[in-house]
Amino acid sequence: MTSAQIRQSFLDFFREKQHTIVPSSSLMPDSPNLLFTNAGMNQFVPIFLGERKADVSSWADAVNWFGEKNRDGTLNKTSDTRAADTQKCIRAGGKHNDLDDVGLDTYHHTFFEMLGNWSFGDYFKKEAIEWAWELVVGRWKFPPQRLYATIYNPDKSIGDPADRDEEAWNLWAEKFRAVGLDPAVHIVNGNKKDNFWMMGETGPCGPCSELHVDLTPAGDTKGALVNKGTAECIEIWNLVFIQFNANPDGTFSPLPAKHVDTGMGFERVSSIIQGTKDFTDFANAKISNYETDIFRPIFDEIEKQCGKRYTSTLPQPNAQGQIIPESEQEKVDVAFRVIADHIRTLSFAIADGIQPGNTDRNYVLRRILRRAVRYGRTLGFTEPFFYKLVGVLARTMGDVFPEIRAKQKHVEEVLKREEESFNRTLDKGIELFTSFVASEKQQQLSGTSAFKLYDTYGFPLDLTELMARERGLTVDIAGFEVEMEKQRKRAREAQVRDVIELSEIETKTPTHFIGYDHNHTGADVQEVLSVKGKTVVIANNSVCYAEMGGQVGDSGEMTGHGGNSWRIANTQKSGNTWLHFLEEADGPAVGDHVTIQLDGARRGAIQRHHTVTHLLHWALHEVVSKEATQKGSFVGPDKLTFDFNSAALTPVQVRDIERLVNERIVENGSVSWIEMPYAEVRGRGDIMQFFGDKYGETVRVVQIGGQATKLDGYSMELCAGTHTRATGEIGLFRINAESAIAAGVRRIEAAAGLNAYDLANADTQRLHALATKVGSPLPELEKRIEGLLAQQKELEKALKAAQQREAAGRAKDLLANAATINGTPAIIANLGAADGDTLQTVADALKSNGFKGVTVLGGTANGAVALVAAVSPDFTAKVQAGKIIQTIAPLVGGKGGGKPEGARGGGKDPSKLEEALAQAKALLG
Repeated sequence: MTSAQIRQSFLDFFREKQHTIVPSSSLMPDSPNLLFTNAGMNQFVPIFLGERKADVSSWADAVNWFGEKNRDGTLNKTSDTRAADTQKCIRAGGKHNDLDDVGLDTYHHTFFEMLGNWSFGDYFKKEAIEWAWELVVGRWKFPPQRLYATIYNPDKSIGDPADRDEEAWNLWAEKFRAVGLDPAVHIVNGNKKDNFWMMGETGPCGPCSELHVDLTPAGDTKGALVNKGTAECIEIWNLVFIQFNANPDGTFSPLPAKHVDTGMGFERVSSIIQGTKDFTDFANAKISNYETDIFRPIFDEIEKQCGKRYTSTLPQPNAQGQIIPESEQEKVDVAFRVIADHIRTLSFAIADGIQPGNTDRNYVLRRILRRAVRYGRTLGFTEPFFYKLVGVLARTMGDVFPEIRAKQKHVEEVLKREEESFNRTLDKGIELFTSFVASEKQQQLSGTSAFKLYDTYGFPLDLTELMARERGLTVDIAGFEVEMEKQRKRAREAQVRDVIELSEIETKTPTHFIGYDHNHTGADVQEVLSVKGKTVVIANNSVCYAEMGGQVGDSGEMTGHGGNSWRIANTQKSGNTWLHFLEEADGPAVGDHVTIQLDGARRGAIQRHHTVTHLLHWALHEVVSKEATQKGSFVGPDKLTFDFNSAALTPVQVRDIERLVNERIVENGSVSWIEMPYAEVRGRGDIMQFFGDKYGETVRVVQIGGQATKLDGYSMELCAGTHTRATGEIGLFRINAESAIAAGVRRIEAAAGLNAYDLANADTQRLHALATKVGSPLPELEKRIEGLLAQQKELEKALKAAQQREAAGRAKDLLANAATINGTPAIIANLGAADGDTLQTVADALKSNGFKGVTVLGGTANGAVALVAAVSPDFTAKVQAGKIIQTIAPLVGGKGGGKPEGARGGGKDPSKLEEALAQAKALLG
């Protein structure tokens, strides 16, 4: 069977058993404790915990998954309490981390598929075991004599919970007896470590039962290899029976409902079926996840690109137990496996919205990518190659996971940018690593060296460990962490004062913000403080928006009894406390009643810029890509900036975005907002929300278009900022600049309202002034400038020709006075008033005239010295141009250098030019 047939037969089997086939959840987990989705059960945790009812049939509504339509055209929604799926999983970083083992064996991966079937308070052990046997033995034809089941048998001496799983033993025993096999041989006991599954220290848990396959040639090990960590007997399916709750006091109590949670390794099953030729040949079997049609298309593409061949060799452990590739072919084959595994991890993660970056899961992706790029050097890749493999996944897996096909271009762009960035430092880092190893001459690379590779050349620690391991070395991890902590301390010291100052501000009464609907309010002063030399007033009420979410804080005025007033220069917040920074040194007293009035004109300008930021984000998705997501923003009264991940925008894209936003402004669509429980919003793809942001129980959804009482606008975002009531209030939108601010991150700077008008007016005035200067009517300005540029080009051409003629004349004179110094033909001369380009032209002319020897020319222009040296290839063994310039340039107060055959330099002291040229002669003598 092909892998596609294996996957589909699993899903078809459980569809027949009345399971709803649900799509794989995203690799971006909902759980804050997980780096990535790492098991099929992740998306069902809320059901196990009782936070959500079992309604899985609704999960398939959004997609016609795996062709899941009945004959009448309706979606297959068989059951709310039974589900089956194939789940994308990543295990790299955190508790579950297989990264270091990838490539060195046949079965470890950072990305894999987990086939699973689920029961939420429906069927239990009897059906789960019967169906597992029916699928594996009855439908797939696994030889039953090679199968071993494990059941839970607690070790009471070490405090294992619950009792032996007699029910599972009896169910398996019935299956083995039916085919003439002894249950006492084919059912293996396992304690809590191997056969009791727990979600965490507390929560739903229960015994589990696994199916293992004996892959030895004879298949007669009688269970001796089960759970012994050998590739000759591997687990393919784990059936978890969730029936207890682990309590904080260490006890276990029965759950009101019992669940089934299973997980089957898709790659493992495919490798067994295909490696044994559908179980017909175990003697010559090659059981390897990489020897399947899952990986072969990727290998084919790598072979096509690099010209090397994958031959399936595996490095063996040495005397110290280390697995280090020895032969060149072993190194090549390890590289193939690593790259093939890592392209799956990176591609699917990026397609699910996880970007390589500098923190948390994002840094894990960057580490994996850099690991793959480094292995690419083993295959001879020096230019970006990794991104070219995405098309293979889109072609072979796009039917099952359509997101990889839909987002192929975006994934390729992200990978290419990351490759290009790391390629610029990779070779230098490898060279530095080699020099560290040679200079330290120890069996352990120092932590200082490992940190320098990380800090200067972007080498993740595990990449340095990998390179060290290949040489039989280790890395001083403790020393590396010492250097990392020093860096963290430096970073904390650079910012700790402001953070400490704000965090120390507390008040018993939080500030009540009513500035969405009011421009002034009465308030009672709670505290008056001094922060960074400024007087700060904390009141129980405020209409001034505190700086957050990219929007600057409001300014305004505070008025007390007797007509005393103070200017509010800025508003910030600490927790739920609003901080009003006053311009004056004095302020009201604690307990005073004051009136707070915001600066309405300034707020209006800020609101226009904030609302148009939402329109800009929407237009960016329409014109560029849904993956062009926000990375930061600034919203002020004069302008806005918007940061997003993308390649550079084209002028046409910038123009289209600007026009699309202005079209929405002219429509004068409504801008509304509604507060609602976050639980009702969480996970909705049509409402913009940013993973990693902390949202409270209640959130504010700002929508543009649609009905105010419904969430049906074309732009919807979770946002606490202030906004216009209609798009028409924005007036005008103008993009002023689009540029790069970091690798893969762009910034748009723009303005709205009168600020946009001022930008447009300034551009118009500049065009009029330019037209006047070149003596052209404004409509003909472009044509006039084109003519002037063409004329300039002709003049430059004529000037260059004249310079070449002059240089040829000078070269002729210099040739006539060429000398021989210590057996070397030499022309060393001061050409007077000449810059570096003129000197170079003369040196080139000498070469064109057949001069072979050493040329050193000097000149002065604009109070500076220029130097040029040229050495014919026949004489570079004796003297190099670069060394000549490095020697004589300091004499004129400068520096320079270059290659052995040509070099340039300069300085600031014309009076020392003759001395420098004399030194050049001395070098030859």
